[in-house]
Amino acid sequence: VVGMSVSAFAADSDNPTQVTIADGDTPYISFGADLRADEKAKVLELFGLTEADLEKCDVNTVTNAEEHQYLDAYITNDHIGSRALSSVAVMKAKKGSGITVTTKNINYCTTSMYENALATAGVTDANVVVVGPFDMSGTAALIGAVKAYSGMTGKEVDTDVIDGAINEMVVTGEIGDETGQTDEIAGMVAYLKDQVGGKDLSDSELTDAIDQASEKFNVSLTQDQIDQLKELLKKLQGLDLNWSNIRDQAENLYGKLKDMGLKVDTSALTQQAQGFFAKLIAFIKSLFNR
Repeated sequence: VVGMSVSAFAADSDNPTQVTIADGDTPYISFGADLRADEKAKVLELFGLTEADLEKCDVNTVTNAEEHQYLDAYITNDHIGSRALSSVAVMKAKKGSGITVTTKNINYCTTSMYENALATAGVTDANVVVVGPFDMSGTAALIGAVKAYSGMTGKEVDTDVIDGAINEMVVTGEIGDETGQTDEIAGMVAYLKDQVGGKDLSDSELTDAIDQASEKFNVSLTQDQIDQLKELLKKLQGLDLNWSNIRDQAENLYGKLKDMGLKVDTSALTQQAQGFFAKLIAFIKSLFNR
């Protein structure tokens, strides 16, 4: 895992995984503590940096022990492994622009999953680059990204909040993998956080919210998946989160999903109501056709 916080990295438009160091800025970089020399060289290549560039950076590491500290409760040891490898770059973005994530050699966690979880962890207005020296899941990179953001802003993130963000990423990934609808699930989780934020909902109210969200995002869930989401939402409700930031990031994510061509209904209309209006419009059209 590599966590990297960069107050002055700008993503190149032609190669979004590359970063540059602007004059007067000091990037915060955290490499996976177990990267071999050749693997570190590959990470630097993907970021577009050299060893000499690191002299202008504040360099840190993320250890495998930290991975186990946060991930053991959710992922088996064989998936976590014994080496910290994936790399993360976090760059300050323009105020109000939200969180944007790009990845390279990450084959499990999607950009939407990272954006969602980072918003839960309190990250705002940031460009994030997640890189692996070779194909890997990238789950633990979230730890590095949060540590990096803390170094960049000077704001410590509560360990319970990090735990909640990781729990969210794992649940989103598992259900996305099981349904084959990873992006829809990420959008649905963002929508659910928007709906429950700042409230203390009962079990039945959480179930209703999940049912409504699955309809809007055209996802069919098993009872086990519903229970997973319910437990996650209960945990998030109990944390001191910036729900306004989470709501803003949800809106950004909706826009990205629509740009990807996914048919997502985030309006207040239920599918039943939409069906009624569709029939009404068809009836009116038939009158004109006559």
